[in-house]
Amino acid sequence: MINRLYNSKKAELVAIYGRRRVGKTFLVDETFEGRITFRHAGLSPAEIKTGALRLQLKNFYNSLLDQGMEKSKIPDNWLEAFFMLEQFLKCCDTGERQVVFLDELPWLDTPRSGFLTAFEAFWNNWACHRKNLMVIVCGSANSWILDKLINNHGGLYNRVTYEIKLSPFSLAECEEFYVEQGISFTRYDIAQSYMVLGGVPYYMGYVERGKSLAQNIDDIFFSKNAKLSDEYDRLFSSAFTNPEEMKGIVEVLYTKNRGYTRAELLEKLKMTDGGTVSKHLNALIASDYITKYVPFGENKRVEYYKLTDAFCLFYLHFRNKIKSSKDHYWQKSLSAQEIVSWRGLAFEHLCFNHIPQIKKALGIGGVVSSESAWSKKADDEDGLQIDLLISRNDNVVNMCEIKYYSDDFSVDKDYYRTMLRRSETLSKLVPKKCAVYGTLITTFGLKENEYSGVFTNVVTLEELFDSL
Repeated sequence: MINRLYNSKKAELVAIYGRRRVGKTFLVDETFEGRITFRHAGLSPAEIKTGALRLQLKNFYNSLLDQGMEKSKIPDNWLEAFFMLEQFLKCCDTGERQVVFLDELPWLDTPRSGFLTAFEAFWNNWACHRKNLMVIVCGSANSWILDKLINNHGGLYNRVTYEIKLSPFSLAECEEFYVEQGISFTRYDIAQSYMVLGGVPYYMGYVERGKSLAQNIDDIFFSKNAKLSDEYDRLFSSAFTNPEEMKGIVEVLYTKNRGYTRAELLEKLKMTDGGTVSKHLNALIASDYITKYVPFGENKRVEYYKLTDAFCLFYLHFRNKIKSSKDHYWQKSLSAQEIVSWRGLAFEHLCFNHIPQIKKALGIGGVVSSESAWSKKADDEDGLQIDLLISRNDNVVNMCEIKYYSDDFSVDKDYYRTMLRRSETLSKLVPKKCAVYGTLITTFGLKENEYSGVFTNVVTLEELFDSL
């Protein structure tokens, strides 16, 4: 698609966004190697203590000099800076396609800098009239890209000609990545690596060939000078102007697998009901850190927010161990209860991130449905908790149990009775025309015995690797 835009006969303004380290810059570099006329990356505001505007302008000017502009003077403001860019592009215009790549664009918009006004002027007054010009902008601050650029209601309204949201790899894409790198992992290990690294290509790049997955996890997180031991804090400081508030929301959501309603979040965060929290939540959704869903049977206005970013979930679960740099912790603790319980929860989140693959495996890829975790208080102490409910428009509800096992899952008498009780309770709550199908989502499969018939469908890890 991006090459088709390159070959179009009109000016293009392309916005590429996605969470930090997902591969935005890599995509542009690989696609347009040797074809970029001008490129520039903003300076991280987290690294600037004072004089942000002056430093950003000087850095922009240095990029122009480095790429062939004749020496002049450092611009005093962004209007001057973009005028310099216009003159530079005119001077090197041969009639061929010119590509301008502005990376980490939101970082250039420092407080009271006038950057957005200048960028509007650059595009509306000059760039949009250059049929051979393609401007590509990137950023990890997804809320800025969405609010200030894609959904802009001012001078940049409807100016973005194409938008590309990059999300973390699926399991199938993780497998392709490892094969390309010559790394031999089983699908069982690839799933675990996804549960740790979240399918983020940059993180996966730290995995070394010839080492086991456990050795790699220790190297990346639990060794002295581990590569990603500080990444959690960098994630938020690089993408948000209010990183502590964003981390606060994520860390509250981490405490409950089902997630919280907006009202519950406000109570937990001790914040008043205002638009700020809604903006924060939308920014986290746009960055693929959290998801929003309506639980089965609830009013559509009762929305829950759930933490689904695998990297954040892993880091928060093992934060104390990571901070204490316990050498070889992972290799020594593979059967420890802390890791076993984490695997179960992490596999649930993996499944939530592969709903299309689950639906395809069930043969309902084209059926409209809604998906949610679900719980309900019942007469017994434990109540009713269902890992995943798929409520379908063809009058079927898949009551999904998610089990991460190192072998085929076996149903015993007690578990059989638990499933019957859950199915009976759920059947009373759905319309009479609906059928409830017990569905098992597990790593390897279901061991057949006298109780295995409690599951109508079985979806295995192999099917979650479908590339669709």
